[in-house]
Amino acid sequence: MSRLSLKPWTYGFIVALVMWIATIAYSGFGSAVPTLSSALVFAAFSVVVGTGQMMVIASGPGNIDLSMPSVLTLAAYLSMSIMHGSNDMILPGLAVTLVVGALAGLANFLAITLLRLPPIIATLAWSFVFQSLAFNLGGEATLKPPAALSAFTFWSIGGLRIMPLVVILLTVAVALILHRSVWGRRLLAVGQSERAARLAGVPVRRVRLLAYLFCGVAAALTGFLLAGFSGGAALNMGDTYLLEAIAVVVLGGTSVAGGQANAVGIWGAALFFNLMATMLNTFQMQAGVRFLLTGALIILIVALVPQPKAA
Repeated sequence: MSRLSLKPWTYGFIVALVMWIATIAYSGFGSAVPTLSSALVFAAFSVVVGTGQMMVIASGPGNIDLSMPSVLTLAAYLSMSIMHGSNDMILPGLAVTLVVGALAGLANFLAITLLRLPPIIATLAWSFVFQSLAFNLGGEATLKPPAALSAFTFWSIGGLRIMPLVVILLTVAVALILHRSVWGRRLLAVGQSERAARLAGVPVRRVRLLAYLFCGVAAALTGFLLAGFSGGAALNMGDTYLLEAIAVVVLGGTSVAGGQANAVGIWGAALFFNLMATMLNTFQMQAGVRFLLTGALIILIVALVPQPKAA
């Protein structure tokens, strides 16, 4: 007798739904829409930064970007400095953000390929450089964003924020790129077997370079939006995303061995993290207990969810 088989990446959505229901049951039905709306907003930041990390991880075993939190912070400080609170400077600020992200991705890739450093070492080393640059730019000061940028991050229709909807469109675009475009197929091929990809004529270095560029741009864009949402750039604003960016990718169905990526699954994992934090806060649990339960739940889900079979 056949049994219902769920894709591994769907478990994040299922657990997130359970936590949403538990929070509503405890705090009342009136909290349903505000709780979901808040979770979607915070999940959107995790999804953007996680999508960038997914591209790098999918490019092959050992590939990872630990500089993302520092790139996020640096881009936030630079863009806020350029805009100086002026709505007229939002587009130049966004342009600077994208350039910072691309340069960071390029720096990571060159350190890995030219210096032959392991990705974990190269990106970690660059993270210290980026963080130092951010500190020298702003120090302990909080640089305020333009009013229009802040308004965009809070803009809502029918109780639902616009920003998460834009990120959902980004997720759809990335999913199509991964599975329908030539570059997406090449990226997954390189992740599955670099040697086989080379023999098939795939430009491995160029494919992996684009993955690191995308990762850097995603981190920088997250910093730009997060600064608008939180009221400005701050030195510790990227700390949360160091491990979360990796966790949402893995729980979302992307293989750490490379060659397999799931853009949609990142949303389930991101909602799981944010709704779990909301639920534990609603239950008024202390920080130590929250961290303990968070780690235990992640281990439990990874242990119970069936792993995807190799192609």
